[in-house]
Amino acid sequence: MTARSSTVAAPSVPQVLSRCRDLVRPALTEAVGRLHPWMGEMAAYSFGWCEVGGAPVAAPGGKGVRQALAVLGAEAAGAPGRAGVAAAVAVELVHTFSLLHDDIMDGDPTRRRRPTVWKAYGTGPAVLAGDALFALAVETLAAAPGGAGGLRLLSTALGDLVHGQADDLLFAARPWTGPERVRPDEYRAMAEGKTGALLGCAVALGAVLGGAPPTTVAALDRAGRHLGIAFQLVDDVLGIWGDPAVTGKPVHGDLRERKKTFPVLAALSAPGARRLAALLESGTEPAVAAALIEEAGGRAAALAEARRHIGAVETALAGVPLAAGPADDLRSLLEFLVRRDL
Repeated sequence: MTARSSTVAAPSVPQVLSRCRDLVRPALTEAVGRLHPWMGEMAAYSFGWCEVGGAPVAAPGGKGVRQALAVLGAEAAGAPGRAGVAAAVAVELVHTFSLLHDDIMDGDPTRRRRPTVWKAYGTGPAVLAGDALFALAVETLAAAPGGAGGLRLLSTALGDLVHGQADDLLFAARPWTGPERVRPDEYRAMAEGKTGALLGCAVALGAVLGGAPPTTVAALDRAGRHLGIAFQLVDDVLGIWGDPAVTGKPVHGDLRERKKTFPVLAALSAPGARRLAALLESGTEPAVAAALIEEAGGRAAALAEARRHIGAVETALAGVPLAAGPADDLRSLLEFLVRRDL
């Protein structure tokens, strides 16, 4: 396989995302159309396709990162992008199912500047809609050529996602210091499950449907999991020090919510963390807490850890043969997910 000609400009990440969304959207729309009409309306609302009641609207939706990973996984395996469409639909449905349930567990009233599904339709209906999306994902994948072989991959990812979400919820009740505190290695495992499992599944599942050998599928899954950890670490840094104009979140937001993020855990492992622990416990003076975390090396530790996992992504991708052009697009998308400036 040859690299792209230097005279041909590589597409930008927004162009790659747009191309993949356009390829997947008809199949995703068709799948949602098979749901019970009420479930279908809630799904369409969550995708930004309609308002409550079903009136069509072009509301902000997600970027379609996971569906793009599935399409690029198929292309990187040497297959046409359409081979990964069923994987893209299945993973997008599972991702949306997880968001519906996450919003309920977290009590979040808005997502993408709109009421969340549970606020718009009620808690019970939102739970049911999430269940319907999961069932539809399994049905969609099982019906695809070669899809039955991907069901184990999807079920493993979902099990890991639920495990990670459970750990994340349990972390909130654990103390900041002492033998029962949350340790950085526990946090890494949580982030891999909650964030990395589905990213790895997306690109690996596309490769499965694209006919990739098991070694390539495993490498792509591993790359996505490391990416998920790096993604979460960068999110943690932005949650404390990010520019609200860029992140859409208030400065020091994670500290006000007393989240046990990686920079905080790393800082609490440093000598002299007693004052920081007291501030975190009280929930007061987040600006002072942020300064103490930075002084203790929490921010630097999180960024260094993110770089380590980005390196692991590159190692995983370099270890298997991938089609050059799609592999370049895949690397650009992975870099975009960590850079987070769009």
